[in-house]
This record gives sequence, structure tokens and C-alpha cells, in this order.
Amino acid sequence: MEAITEGVNNINISDSYKKNRIQVSNTKKPLFFYVNLAKRYMQQHNEVELSALGMAIATVVTVAEILKNNELAVEKKITTSTVDIKDDSRGRPVQKAKIEILLGKTEKFDELMAAAAAAAAEDGENGDVEEHAA
Repeated sequence: MEAITEGVNNINISDSYKKNRIQVSNTKKPLFFYVNLAKRYMQQHNEVELSALGMAIATVVTVAEILKNNELAVEKKITTSTVDIKDDSRGRPVQKAKIEILLGKTEKFDELMAAAAAAAAEDGENGDVEEHAA
């Protein structure tokens, strides 16, 4: 019994579960869902890892470029590889391309996010005034 307890205590949680990882799909969510989620993860963890397989790779690259072009993120690491996925229809494993992009916050990140929040709040106040006036 002690060996089992010791084994459980020594388990190292691998890359399969990271609190700051976003696994991107190209069919499930709109592009800006991932952009906004990445911003939130960077606020909480100072960095975010975007990960995708196959056709979703273009979405990950686009999300990363939007964040970089808006001076919110800097590239820390890019990893590409192939993974074997079991394809039930063919009965054999199929290789798929995989990309992982690690982004970190820029020095301007907090300032830019605060400015965006202030602008959104101001828009909300103006919207309320217009609604009451109508």
C-alpha cells in the first residue's frame, strides 16, 4: 500500500493539463473568443500557450498575430511536431501536424488592457444615456 501512495505522490502532472493552455479548434468557437480568452489567461498567469492540430493551426497563428500586432503579447517559444491520431474510419493511426505557441505579456499589456476597459466603460455609459433619452 505504501508503494501505491508513494507512486501517486510522485506523479508529475505533464503538459496534458496546464492552467494557461488553450487548445484551439477551427470549428467550435469564433476567432475573437480565443483572442479574448488568451488576454484573460495572460492577465492571470502572465503567459498563455496556444495549441492546435491540423487545420486549426491557422487559427492559432492568427490569434497569436492579433495579440502581437496589438502589442499585448510577445512570442516566447514556438514548437511544431506531428502526433499520431487513431482514425476509426481507416482503422490505422494518422499523423497530424501540431503547433504550440507560448506568448508572454508585453510591458505595455496592463496599461493597454486598462485603457481598453476604460473605453468599454465609457461606451457603456454613453449607451445608457442614449437609451434613456430615446
